[in-house]
Amino acid sequence: MVVVFQSLFVLGGLIILILLAFRMKGEKAVINMPENYKELLEDYVQFYRQLDEADKRLFEKRVEKFLIDVKITGVNAEIEEVDRILIAAGAIIPVFIFSDWEYINLQEILLYPGSFNEEFDQAGTDRYIAGMVGTGAMQHKMILTKWQLRQGFINNNDTHNTAIHEFVHLVDKMDGTMDGVPEIILERKYVQQWKNIMDSTIWQMKTYGSDINMYGATSHIEFFAVISEYFFKQPELLKTNHTEVYDMLQRIYRTRD
Repeated sequence: MVVVFQSLFVLGGLIILILLAFRMKGEKAVINMPENYKELLEDYVQFYRQLDEADKRLFEKRVEKFLIDVKITGVNAEIEEVDRILIAAGAIIPVFIFSDWEYINLQEILLYPGSFNEEFDQAGTDRYIAGMVGTGAMQHKMILTKWQLRQGFINNNDTHNTAIHEFVHLVDKMDGTMDGVPEIILERKYVQQWKNIMDSTIWQMKTYGSDINMYGATSHIEFFAVISEYFFKQPELLKTNHTEVYDMLQRIYRTRD
């Protein structure tokens, strides 16, 4: 009889655990958004300011969901509320039109205080990296640097935004290959045209120089990220200076004038 009671006790415990597991799986995580997060978006994020009220509400919900889904960890850096909001904004801007988008290739963002080198050292004179999408042991991680993160949103007079740059790399990577051709969002019939545009623009950059950040001339991968920064920060300038590139990026990001 004792054995029977013990078996029933164990069985009952297993049932409770299973029920709890299903309950936890069904429950949505909750994150405490800062009370002033809308003001932070309004103050720092130009893309958000230009949305109508309905789209602003959608943007806010996307920011909240991103902060639920992705862990942000400071590495020798204090994570302030503005940093979390700006990271989430940088994630949402390139994919805002895609309402069901999720960065399934990202689990954690590491926030460094400043630039680092290829060995991830934060001290020394060879620190030139402002952001990175991880590979190998760093797979599913991204590194952003606090100073460059903030400058990308504070300075609206240039074409640089490190957060957008790194998230565009993740968009590029979502089709399985990081090659500057985001086939997950670019219609197949435009793939070769986009490759041709990248080749011709990179050739022009190397031959004549350009207002496009020359880092974009190093590869198709970096060109796509660099030109996307330009597109989201200074769209009218890009349209004027590089109309063909601008038109194709409108196709890629499904935006319209």
